[in-house]
Amino acid sequence: MKSENLTDMGFTTQAFPAGTHMCMIYTDDTERRAVIGRYLESGIKSLERVAYFADTMQPEEVQDWLLGMGIELPTDDRFSILPADQTYCPGGKFIPENMLNTLRDFYDRAKKAGYPNARVSGEMSWALRGIPGSDRLMEYEALVNEVLLTHPVSAICQYDAGRFDGVTILNVLKVHPMMVVYGQIVHNPYYLKPQDFLKDFRAEHEHVN
Repeated sequence: MKSENLTDMGFTTQAFPAGTHMCMIYTDDTERRAVIGRYLESGIKSLERVAYFADTMQPEEVQDWLLGMGIELPTDDRFSILPADQTYCPGGKFIPENMLNTLRDFYDRAKKAGYPNARVSGEMSWALRGIPGSDRLMEYEALVNEVLLTHPVSAICQYDAGRFDGVTILNVLKVHPMMVVYGQIVHNPYYLKPQDFLKDFRAEHEHVN
């Protein structure tokens, strides 16, 4: 059952349950950096296990950005910055089931090491490069909601509205129960339960193929 212990997300005064699955659809990169930076900082200060999956920047650039915000970064494995494509697509292919297991393992390792919670954030632009399997991204995002019921990793998935097409953005809304809007976390009225979304998504996918 999903954990109901509340955790500070850093950029909003309201606390949310660990395991909250959020999307941030953005047009302003300055706003994105401010929100995500405070989200990561809050996890670090709360002694959570924190990971950032970078795509538009190199890990060293992410580190410089966070340090530039005055964030003190742990030198141990409590905080990690990893290339998004290598995280989501080891071996050069995206397999949703494998990444779901990666999330489960991230949570299990965090709890085993004594961390109270775990959180991640990923830049999703890696899915635009034609990597095999990347057409299954929305299937993965829907299934994340089921994984987080038993492995409550807090997550913000970042989507650049200027790079993803409208159909994809609409699907992004359908698979995230919460969304970041103007620096606040709000309930997403477009969200569909995983089984409902996947039924329609797979039917459309099979029709196209």
